[in-house]
Amino acid sequence: MVNLKVDFNGLKLKNPVLTASGTFGYGEEFADFIDLNSLGGFIVKGTTLLPREGNNYPRMAETPSGMLNAVGLQNKGVNYFCEVIYPRIQHYSTAVIVNLSGSQISDYVQAAEMLNGLEHVPAIELNISCPNVKEGGMAFGTSCASAAAVVNEVRKVYKKHLMVKLSPNVTNIAEIARSVEAEGADSISLINTLLGMAIDVNTRRPKLSTITGGLSGPAVKPVAVRMVWQVFNAVNIPVCGLGGIMNAADAIEFMLAGATCVQVGTANFIDPMVSVKIVEGISEYCEKYGVKRVSELVGALQVN
Repeated sequence: MVNLKVDFNGLKLKNPVLTASGTFGYGEEFADFIDLNSLGGFIVKGTTLLPREGNNYPRMAETPSGMLNAVGLQNKGVNYFCEVIYPRIQHYSTAVIVNLSGSQISDYVQAAEMLNGLEHVPAIELNISCPNVKEGGMAFGTSCASAAAVVNEVRKVYKKHLMVKLSPNVTNIAEIARSVEAEGADSISLINTLLGMAIDVNTRRPKLSTITGGLSGPAVKPVAVRMVWQVFNAVNIPVCGLGGIMNAADAIEFMLAGATCVQVGTANFIDPMVSVKIVEGISEYCEKYGVKRVSELVGALQVN
């Protein structure tokens, strides 16, 4: 039997497969299709301090080997999550992680403080791809200084596992990773979506109301694998890899590049059972190649 358990810097996961924020709702939406307890964990949709309506429609567009989205973090706020959603999902015996977003540092801090008190939420994933409204709209995660600043402040109030989700829309991902590690991040997840755009040539108008949006799906996987490898070699905290994972082979590729665990995102829209199939596929791969513990795959890329 293959041991699929991983220790993600103190966060114990029964296997290395999680589902990505924004693609899995609050988890319960998928409960009719899969046993959520069979996952390593699931990351709930982006949560903000105050409710957000999201962007105007259209806010999703299919692209070759991927999709663009500009949903705009539509959610009912952290209070709603704590009072309504949390009681409904706290019974799951897998890691329930909250993706936390904000438009200024104080938003992150206040929401993180509230989430810190939820016994059955062992971690938050800090989304620093959000625009910092006080700094002219540049995303927190696109400069070392702003990335470090938000992690530093959240770390002061959040006492459990702090995963920081990095933006790929930067010139040097390793520098950003080192900056959040220095401020107390327990782990790093990457990549968030790449900035993209699509145009309807018949109407000569953008396919998204916001003109640009986040590109996800298989098209981004080579970029994501490269960045995971770079960050794995740059920091001493573990990495969670995501970006275009459609099957077990994709997940294993990320692990060989240095990811301790992975997140399945866009694939959930195509097949709601894909995450469980990936868990099974990883186990079969390990059995085929005589791998006793799945953690042996992490960073096992051979470059010489």
